[in-house]
Amino acid sequence: MAKVAFIGLGVMGFPMAGHLVRNGHAVTVYNRNGAKAEAWLETYADQSELDLYAAPTPAGAAADADIVFACVGADKDVAEVCVGDAGAFDAMSEGAIFVDHTTASADCARAMATEAAQRGLHFIDAPVSGGEAGAVNGQLTIMCGGEGAAYARAEPVMQAYAKSVRLLGDVGSGQLTKMVNQICIAGVVQGLSEALHFAMEAGLDARAVVDVISKGAAQSWQMENRASTMIDGKFDFGFAVDWMRKDLGIVLQEANAMGVSLPLTALVDQFYCDVQKMGGSRNDTSSLIRRFRG
Repeated sequence: MAKVAFIGLGVMGFPMAGHLVRNGHAVTVYNRNGAKAEAWLETYADQSELDLYAAPTPAGAAADADIVFACVGADKDVAEVCVGDAGAFDAMSEGAIFVDHTTASADCARAMATEAAQRGLHFIDAPVSGGEAGAVNGQLTIMCGGEGAAYARAEPVMQAYAKSVRLLGDVGSGQLTKMVNQICIAGVVQGLSEALHFAMEAGLDARAVVDVISKGAAQSWQMENRASTMIDGKFDFGFAVDWMRKDLGIVLQEANAMGVSLPLTALVDQFYCDVQKMGGSRNDTSSLIRRFRG
């Protein structure tokens, strides 16, 4: 059992912190919207023999914690909860670990790791993949960057909400790996959107087509989990277009700094911009097909 804190109780963080409770950890939470923290307490208080707490600041949550987890919005939010007013780093004990599940830039991870090291703390960048369903079901994939010894301490605790956790290298490696993940997703969803549109325009039974081709080389997670809902025009399954554009912006900025060309990723990013203009900002990422089907 570890004493942990969880900062950020959004779509992902709320159930992730709940899994820590179910696995017997003493959990203190912080959320910018205090009502969300109170709702979390009401949801999970009867699932633990330990006292659970909601703190008024990141520092309040992090005090005396062995590991502090965070899942917030973007680089500026990571910096705010780490080193802003009443930030977590101010209250963490020497040797404690900060694990950041936010999808942010590799530069942000490295900057926070430097700040942490100056205070005798450890920092692991650990973005996740699997969406809301993965968080709720405790089946996330976690991509980590950081020191091996700190990772070895944090990994068993992260197993509470993961199906796969892996250390990929030094700090920043987790974020870079998540960028690879988002590049792959963008291309696959665009290809699936075009394929389904083509099938329907050709007068084929799109579901029958998917059933057949999913048994072969065309099969993908997106096809298995989103093709049917794309055909139905339903796009309320978690990870929103706004967040995907944020992630692809990070990817393209990193690629530009590296001198790497990502033409397909840049194109799909603009296609997601089209979906936003159609009013689909909160649609999930499979809504790329809306550009064809309306």
